Amino acid sequence: MFSTRYCLTLAKTLPCNHSAQSAYNRRCIAALASGETDSCGIPLNPTWSVYELLSSYPKPVLSPATLKHIHELSALIPPEEGRPEYDRLQQELGDLIKLVEAVKLVNTDGVQPPSRHYEDNWDKGTDTRTESDENTGQSLLSHASRTTNGFYVVDVDRKR
Repeated sequence: MFSTRYCLTLAKTLPCNHSAQSAYNRRCIAALASGETDSCGIPLNPTWSVYELLSSYPKPVLSPATLKHIHELSALIPPEEGRPEYDRLQQELGDLIKLVEAVKLVNTDGVQPPSRHYEDNWDKGTDTRTESDENTGQSLLSHASRTTNGFYVVDVDRKR
């Protein structure tokens, strides 16, 4: 078990390279300092939320042309512009883009893999997965009715 003092010291020394991360650190330090933790120093109440963290990032602009292009690539028909479904979809995709951009900003320099077993096998270039001998990857393309350059061909009932 770590003391609250140790947790506060650790939290204050953690490197931080984004305003959202520093805001998170401030909230954690405040929660630890206020004594609202269990015996292990874990806050009793949430100190942050994904929505609050992402609110500090700029809202991405997802143009109607981009949304239409995504639907075409997916062989889907987009909702009509101006309809509630369109607005909801644009909002959801914007939130996903914001999340991906936030994850891309995380500094992983010096971060070690999660386990020793993983590290040992990574260095050797061995695959630790225990998959069966079922068809996977490119071999599954042999079951497709049509392929082009190693991709499935999806027929659509509309012109591009």
